[in-house]
Amino acid sequence: MSLFNLAWARKTGGAFVLRIEDTDRQRYVPESEQQIFSTLRWLHLGWDEGPDVGGPYAPYRQSERLDTYRPFVDQLIADGHAYYCWCSTERLAELRAQQQASKQAVTGYDRLCLGKTREERAQLPGFSETPVVRMLIPDDVPLAFDDLVRGPVSAPHPDDQVILKADGFPTYHMAVVVDDHLMGITHVVRGEEWISSTPKHILLYRWLGWQVPAFAHMPLLRNTDKSKISKRKNPAARLMWFREQGYLPQALVNFLQLLGYPPAEGEQEVADFDQFVAGFEWSKVNTVGPVFDLDKLNWLNGHYIRSLSPEQLSDAILEHLAFTGVWPEPTEEQVRVLRAATPLIQERLTLLSEAPAKIAFLLAADDDIEIAEDARATLPPNAAEVLDASIEALAELLTWSHDEIQAKLRSVLVEGLGVKPKFAFGPLRVGVTGSRVSPPLFESLEILGKASTLERLRRLRNQL
Repeated sequence: MSLFNLAWARKTGGAFVLRIEDTDRQRYVPESEQQIFSTLRWLHLGWDEGPDVGGPYAPYRQSERLDTYRPFVDQLIADGHAYYCWCSTERLAELRAQQQASKQAVTGYDRLCLGKTREERAQLPGFSETPVVRMLIPDDVPLAFDDLVRGPVSAPHPDDQVILKADGFPTYHMAVVVDDHLMGITHVVRGEEWISSTPKHILLYRWLGWQVPAFAHMPLLRNTDKSKISKRKNPAARLMWFREQGYLPQALVNFLQLLGYPPAEGEQEVADFDQFVAGFEWSKVNTVGPVFDLDKLNWLNGHYIRSLSPEQLSDAILEHLAFTGVWPEPTEEQVRVLRAATPLIQERLTLLSEAPAKIAFLLAADDDIEIAEDARATLPPNAAEVLDASIEALAELLTWSHDEIQAKLRSVLVEGLGVKPKFAFGPLRVGVTGSRVSPPLFESLEILGKASTLERLRRLRNQL
């Protein structure tokens, strides 16, 4: 939602407000706020107002604005639009169970407390000393409203919603209406799960004599089985998962843009945020929940990886490895090897996290190189001869560069021994890397160095 809120703010010259809605203390996690900051900053989705940057409507944490909400709750009670409810949680649970068992068409609070004083209600079962405050939803509440994405929308008849909890904290419904009005919010962009609550919010605006903002309810992402994405079923529901896996922020932003609405005919799938803002229209948003296609994201990430310069990519890899703790404090040798090898592996990377495995042979001790069985099986019958000639030729080199290495080996193996390149260089690759597949061989040998190259080739030769 932040992506589309920010895009609309930038498109219209408005302000993007980051507000921490932390009134549900039972579900409150102290670390969540910092995760929000870190994730949005990583995605380069900066905000104009918020808890950490301030703004004209501070504070921006709802838990710090409790005194703001109570006067409006009292006003609703005085105007007959809200009432105290002393029902205990046990009575409410029993009421829900009875309604479900009898399969009532309309369920919800039965208004036992409506019109009663505290003393009158205390004489009845299921009494709680500390009341909540509920909205008094009229029977003729308007259920239809205009949505920027969906057009005319009709929601189900709402229950008498709690707007002030027993702990003195407002519910989401009360707090967002008050804050949106006081902070001058003109457009509310949120998930489609809030459609059913919108009539209640519109009532609160009207009861308090305030202008109703425009609403845009975005479709929810779906798993491949069309179920709603949740953190329990899909780790991708947590945005930091993408950073942990090694995705670039620009690739993820591009992917989320495509999920919001696919490009029209003739439009490119690859587009940065500025291009997205320039062509932003609510009418383009698809109301059908998009399926989360990880293959598409992987393709985009590979595209953005290849679009970086080798220096930019190595910086991104180092930042990722530090963030994940793989290389919290890389050594000078690790940095040297990575920067030198980045151009060799760039075309082969889909995720930043794949880099360490692809260059591991360049950082390993020579006697730690293990020859994989499938690699050993590819060695040709003349592998010993090839290795002997290679070791002698490479030992003679005075200049250790990939051009010199390639020229020398081609001269000795291909032209001298008459071995086809496919068979000439295979034993060298296996001996140096322990694998059948590796980054470009001659450039890898240059990075590895002459001493280690010869040591590894001799070790393999001694095993034959």
